[in-house]
Amino acid sequence: MKYYLIVGEASGDLHASQLMEALKKEDDQADFRFFGGDMMQNVGGTLVKHYRDLAYMGFIPVLLHLRTILANMKRCREDIISWQPDVLILVDYPGFNLKIASYIKSQTNIPVYYYISPKIWAWKEYRIKNIKRDIDELFSILPFEVDFFKKHQYAVHYVGNPTLDEVEAFRKGYSESKTDFLRENELSSKPIIALLAGSRKQEIKDNLPDMIKAASIFNDYQLVIAGAPGITRDYYDSVLGSSDVKILFGETYRLLMNSEAALVTSGTATLETALFGVPQAVCYHTPIGKVIAFLKKHLLKVKYISLVNLVADYEVVKELVADTMTVNGIRAELERILHDNHYREKMLSGYATVAKYLGEPGAPDKAANKMVNLLKVKKS
Repeated sequence: MKYYLIVGEASGDLHASQLMEALKKEDDQADFRFFGGDMMQNVGGTLVKHYRDLAYMGFIPVLLHLRTILANMKRCREDIISWQPDVLILVDYPGFNLKIASYIKSQTNIPVYYYISPKIWAWKEYRIKNIKRDIDELFSILPFEVDFFKKHQYAVHYVGNPTLDEVEAFRKGYSESKTDFLRENELSSKPIIALLAGSRKQEIKDNLPDMIKAASIFNDYQLVIAGAPGITRDYYDSVLGSSDVKILFGETYRLLMNSEAALVTSGTATLETALFGVPQAVCYHTPIGKVIAFLKKHLLKVKYISLVNLVADYEVVKELVADTMTVNGIRAELERILHDNHYREKMLSGYATVAKYLGEPGAPDKAANKMVNLLKVKKS
């Protein structure tokens, strides 16, 4: 069968590539075409557009690149209709994907599946109308989403979380010593504070400078940045200025395996950091912090922004967001993480709770099996 996939960022590329591998096991005739990234391309199929040409976030960047965004949408719509896949599989990235779904549903009979559902439980809950109208099957990777969608009389398939699979597979195959890791990457023998400042340029620009300022006073530690896929060294240099901080590209999991603590921008990275057992502080800068803090308190539908806390349903890790995202705030939290053993152990205990709630590994396989079976029934 023919599968058309759309992702809009690095984490989507990773999750979609795992799903594609699983689909190939279920369907030996699987043919892929996609808006995606390097990891999907490595699995096979035709890359129509790379996600780095799609990933604009924030009002101003979107406005400045509106012509490009609209051109990408037009090309995507036309390419799907021209190729006539057996199914369209959307992966997160709701601003773009829900518009594509609406068009395809209104113009064709191509079934639309959503893998990694839009986080409408946090913001824009009104989008449930679009989802119920345009999405034939939704595959959730967060356990609490099942009850949320059930409340709206919309059944979803909870398949587990693919981050569990990705972390477990890496840990099973990882055998190098910390000494080898440090030597290969020309790092000192000091313990590491990992800096995961997001996968988009705007996130990196907004978060990384304060992370570095806050962590630089801990002289007994070295700072190492996890370079995001699709972001060039030159861009990091423009953000860092004179800061002499090591950057490792394509080594995030190796970095987390060898880190004592981490400063992490909210997203999948918070869950990855937890599954590697690295104590963390979640840092997310927003402009006009006090205004955003007010909106977060009064308009957001959830208590937390990090997946770790959302899954646990209590504050496992400290979230420094909007007006609380300050150099002094980060520094104080990092001090506790590094030097308060009881605090660290409490956080690690919370991580165990998160892993338990996520369930067993095997999300891509479960999703692929369900997708293929549903498509076979539709064709019969």
